[in-house]
Amino acid sequence: MGEETSPDISTKELFKVWGHVAAHSFGGPAGQIAVIHKLVVEDKKIINEEKFLHALNFCMLLPGPEAQQLATYMGWLMRGWFGGLIAGGLFILPGFISILALSYLYVLYNDLSLVQGLFYGLKPAIIAIVIAALYRISKKSLTSSFFWFIAVAAFIGLFFFNLAFPIVVIGSGILGALRSFFHKEVSHEENINFPQLSMTLKTLSTWLLVWSFPILITSYILGSTNNFHTLNLFFSKMSLVTFGGAYAALSYVAQQAVDVYGWLASGEMLDGLALAETTPGPLIQVVQFVGFMGAYRFPAPYSPLFGAFIGSVLTTWMTFAPCFLFIFTFAPYVEFIRGQQQLKAALKAITAAVVGVIFNLSLWFVLNALFTETIKMKSSLFDFSYPVISSIDWVAAGICLVANVMQFKMKSGLFSILGVCTLIGMIYKFVS
Repeated sequence: MGEETSPDISTKELFKVWGHVAAHSFGGPAGQIAVIHKLVVEDKKIINEEKFLHALNFCMLLPGPEAQQLATYMGWLMRGWFGGLIAGGLFILPGFISILALSYLYVLYNDLSLVQGLFYGLKPAIIAIVIAALYRISKKSLTSSFFWFIAVAAFIGLFFFNLAFPIVVIGSGILGALRSFFHKEVSHEENINFPQLSMTLKTLSTWLLVWSFPILITSYILGSTNNFHTLNLFFSKMSLVTFGGAYAALSYVAQQAVDVYGWLASGEMLDGLALAETTPGPLIQVVQFVGFMGAYRFPAPYSPLFGAFIGSVLTTWMTFAPCFLFIFTFAPYVEFIRGQQQLKAALKAITAAVVGVIFNLSLWFVLNALFTETIKMKSSLFDFSYPVISSIDWVAAGICLVANVMQFKMKSGLFSILGVCTLIGMIYKFVS
């Protein structure tokens, strides 16, 4: 299936690396990208910086969770489609299991306080991981004043003006291409063969079948009017329009799930978002909670508890199957582009823009992790949020300080930082 393999990576090592990534995939896309970068690029040195940033550029252009798609792409680079399945699948698995278990607790006991207390210390800790990754990626990417300009402009456009990400990326690529006409650079051109069309069609048809399989099964067994078939159709459409981050997609999901289908109440939607925020995996996995509640409410012909399980599986399948389709089908072409000298100037500018994107995500994460209140500033020109300084969570800020000291002063490992900060958070929640 158009594979790019690294034969030195054993299956055992593959599971070990991506198991570690999956277990620590907190903090939204910024934190998750930082974790992948630290383990795969810095610590294990399996993928080099150029390939990592090139893959990240591509994944950020796709609909769906960019961090999960990046994990799938990295796994594909390591061991082809097998590595991609392991990396992408393990990235989803902890979040799926956590949300499934907590969803059952929610419908049985209607309480999420335990999980929120458990993960209280993780969010501030992730900030230190994100800052470290941002610093290292910036050093590699921002090699001239031109690239600094691109990064700053991308951040300003995204944070202050809420520009659509594709506009930022396309604009950066055009500027990079125009610059190449006036500033020639001598560099090595890699010999990467153009992918075979037959292999592309085989991969595309295979994953289209995988993606549509639940739709065909529920329609055949349960009928086209059954709630499970409706879940499949709705979330298959949703998976194709999730540009602009999880929150942009979730506003649409919430409106449809609450007002149109009656799968859950508005308060329950907020509880589901809190659940997804405090468990590993991509934030878009909150749709699993929506599917769980929708199938719990309308489980026919199954019992509510069993129907809820089926709803969770179907929703997760329909949300993430397209991610594998995009990566396995188009990654060979993305690698081919990386080997073409005439396109590298545009791609380097896009990489610089991605630094601004990550900084934008990081700042958003700081606002949500360290402050309990923010104010929305929206006018005909500006569209951004800023914190209410008096709403700062001093304990979370203290945990963040500890994490930064461990990261930059003590040079502690990722798992030590997350472990210490989680323990501090649990102790605080226990005694408060």
